[in-house]
Amino acid sequence: MPPPAPPVFATDVDADHRSGFVSFVGRPNAGKSTLTNALVGTKVAITSDKPQTTRTVVRGIVHRSDAQLVLVDTPGVHRPRTLLGERLNDLVAATWGEVDVVAVCFPADEKIGPGDRFIAAEVAKLKHTVKVAVATKTDLAGPERIGEHLMAISALGTDLDIEWAEIVPVSATAGDQVGLLADLLVPLMPPGPPLYPEGELTDSPEEVLVAELIREAALDGVRDELPHSIAVLVEEMELREDRPADKPLLDVHAILFVERDSQKGIVIGRKGARLRQVGTAARQQIQTLLGTPVHLDLRVKVAKDWQRDPRQLRKLGF
Repeated sequence: MPPPAPPVFATDVDADHRSGFVSFVGRPNAGKSTLTNALVGTKVAITSDKPQTTRTVVRGIVHRSDAQLVLVDTPGVHRPRTLLGERLNDLVAATWGEVDVVAVCFPADEKIGPGDRFIAAEVAKLKHTVKVAVATKTDLAGPERIGEHLMAISALGTDLDIEWAEIVPVSATAGDQVGLLADLLVPLMPPGPPLYPEGELTDSPEEVLVAELIREAALDGVRDELPHSIAVLVEEMELREDRPADKPLLDVHAILFVERDSQKGIVIGRKGARLRQVGTAARQQIQTLLGTPVHLDLRVKVAKDWQRDPRQLRKLGF
């Protein structure tokens, strides 16, 4: 959840400056993380075509001369089948009540379904929170389809007694109307100075960002049943000693957890080929994020049914 009383870092701020929190919500794979990254201007949340990729609350920070938007990307709300799923849904619900604006994402390439309606009905219960509807993925739909989608979102609001402050079609991938969305969100924020220092793009710890980048690389190309079973824990991350200052090397030791021995074989691949691919892709992303050469050591372990085990969930940070 957003920090209850974030520090103020600016002492000479325009009286018209605004700052606040916006939570992107929606069902899995609705484009929330891609939209967060597009607004921030860099990757702060991992993305994948696999549903339920996001497992943590990620805050991305948009700095403007007139405002600071703190974007809270949340896991997709879904019908939980495991203890992990229940905890993720609880995490999202707790976030809703702590932000200034809840922005519900409805992908334009799909019709509004029961999952969308359920989420909208839950959002409708937030009587004192401003609500915005975002039609995401408009690059995957034609003008007629987008028009129908916007009308359906409006009708859903009428059915559930939701007064949408804005209904905005965007494509985060193509960059269409992303700036407009930011422009429309700013007036909905309360007046106030910046909540985070200039240049800070997320408040997620580096270890969490690194673990997520490794998981993103591991999700690429795996079978549909495997993504939910993958978790990553960074055991150690530190600069190697005895390296010259102009040639640093960051050692990262991480464990990929799966739930069964058969899944371990899939992640490792024939003669370790797939794990090497994951390591190469993740290392490049980590180096881009941190701006430091990285040595990445990956191991794969089985944590049987970790999604249903409270003790193991605590160990993995859930």
